Amino acid sequence: MATDAAVYADDLICQTVPIVENVQIAKSTFRVRFECPAIAARVTPGQFLMLRLSQSDDPLIGRPLALYQTVDNAQGQPVAIDVVYLVGGKMTRKLSECGAHQLLDVWGPLGNGFAVQDTDHLIMVAGGIGQTPFLAVAAEHLGRRSYGTRSAAPVPRVTLCYGARSADYLAGIDDFQAVGAEVKVMTDDGTAGELGLVTEALERVLEEATDTTRAKVVCCGPEPMMKAVAGICESRNVPAQVSLETPMACGIGICFTCVAPVIQQDGTTDYRRTCVEGPVFDACRIHWDTD
Repeated sequence: MATDAAVYADDLICQTVPIVENVQIAKSTFRVRFECPAIAARVTPGQFLMLRLSQSDDPLIGRPLALYQTVDNAQGQPVAIDVVYLVGGKMTRKLSECGAHQLLDVWGPLGNGFAVQDTDHLIMVAGGIGQTPFLAVAAEHLGRRSYGTRSAAPVPRVTLCYGARSADYLAGIDDFQAVGAEVKVMTDDGTAGELGLVTEALERVLEEATDTTRAKVVCCGPEPMMKAVAGICESRNVPAQVSLETPMACGIGICFTCVAPVIQQDGTTDYRRTCVEGPVFDACRIHWDTD
């Protein structure tokens, strides 16, 4: 697989920026907004940023967080960025305790992100915290917002299939509905939406479609879920892309801690860095763990 030099981080922006707000939006889930006009003007859906607490070396390594949304000033210029995160480790726990005006070290935008999709029905499949890249994807494809220098023709229909452990963990549903996306919720315990797996919602959406030849799927979440989505889409000949959640250390392709097995054109498997050659890959090109 040829590497596209355009995804390398040669011209990334590194800044120390102030937090505007940091609010809880679901159980253990927060949305942090920070001022960063230079990055906000360039970032596109599916790209990510590396964040770390400024003037702190504990933890030393930054955390990759996907673009959730850009925020405009009164003149309509993007000046701030929202990211959504789930509190799980030391970095996110400390970040959740930060308030307005505290500083973050930010570098990005990073990764290849999602390409503009030529489709009649864009289906976004998210599990856990995997919905975070998709608000911008939905807003762009529904003609509600543009990002960077690119533009997208509005898509007739955008559906989010969103799976979570329980109602307490669902985050941002109102945001998706506000941009015009249809939302189908599945929970493990049945406390919201329907009881079951998010893949069941995807299968129903595809079964109910009168024509799937113009449908495309994008997916983000736990690897077993993405593997299942890839299988469903392959069996129905529906193109699918996945955004991998591989743990990262540097975010710029130096440390090789985020490699993923990718099937090449000749059928062999090679390792690609999720941070610079991803995080978005064709679902059929990932060599999924078969255990």
